[in-house]
Amino acid sequence: MTWRRALAALVAVAVSGCAQPITGTAIWPGAQLEKAVLTAADLPPGVQYERLDGGDAGQGGQRLPAMRSRPPGCSEGLTRVIEASAEPGPTAEYLVSYDGARMAMTVLTWPLDLGRLAAAADRCAEFEAYFDESSPGIPMTTTRLPTPRSDALVYEQTMQLQGARSSVYFSFENVGRMAVFGVAFPTPNPSIPVKGSLPQTFLDLAAMQADRARAAM
Repeated sequence: MTWRRALAALVAVAVSGCAQPITGTAIWPGAQLEKAVLTAADLPPGVQYERLDGGDAGQGGQRLPAMRSRPPGCSEGLTRVIEASAEPGPTAEYLVSYDGARMAMTVLTWPLDLGRLAAAADRCAEFEAYFDESSPGIPMTTTRLPTPRSDALVYEQTMQLQGARSSVYFSFENVGRMAVFGVAFPTPNPSIPVKGSLPQTFLDLAAMQADRARAAM
């Protein structure tokens, strides 16, 4: 449930308040955005791809309730930074699923504040998340992962729950005046014939998406 909340919160930042899909003749920056987004044809046969409705992130929307944390604000720290830097403009979002990895990618038509994202991650390198004051805290860590891409931040967020260790991965990268961010979950799905492993499958997808956005500039 923790990771589902994290995914919903991050995705909601980019698509909150959008009630209508993009229709009609594409214009700047919508035309550029469509050229910048990966499609099913870019992925290995058998990988599941689902394009979600985009919209205008500047229209606002309801904030999803966040889990509490010690220190305060860590359960939604990255979300708040993305939200604070949001500008009016179209966004694109899609899901990609392998057997072993489910990923949500979002392409924005404005840059992210990578400095503030890094500061928020550093502040919450170790924290506890909890559902209410009476529940025991869930130990969590946020660890930056190495990447050769100078304009990218990649993190592994890990929790210890009932003796089991589970991780989710985040990637943030600016590409000129655009940005790409994503989140990945270790999700087995034997019905998908293509295996994926984290974090490598996620890193490969994030890099491919960023390169596509750069080529569309």
